[in-house]
Amino acid sequence: VLQNLSQTPVLRELLKEAKMPGATVKIESPELCMEPQLIKLDQPGPLTLAMYQFLTEMQETKKGVVTPKELFAQVCKKAIRFKGYQQQDSHELLRYLLDGMRAEE
Repeated sequence: VLQNLSQTPVLRELLKEAKMPGATVKIESPELCMEPQLIKLDQPGPLTLAMYQFLTEMQETKKGVVTPKELFAQVCKKAIRFKGYQQQDSHELLRYLLDGMRAEE
């Protein structure tokens, strides 16, 4: 799930802008035939910041292995069910991750 999200350019660009409180971003998607959207962003929450930090580390690292410790800790704060390292479905992680980031908007 995280590797797929890391390859989503619109998400990466939005998170890059989201780390600066009060920024206004323009979202354009020619693939979806949408009109450009202007969105004013508030202060990002801890889950959003952890997601930005993790995606940035995944894109820029040369060491090969990246661990999402801080991102996982933030997900566990929003969804207790992920604590304890039990096996979970990837679609559940995706849902809790995106819902948690949306709730911080």
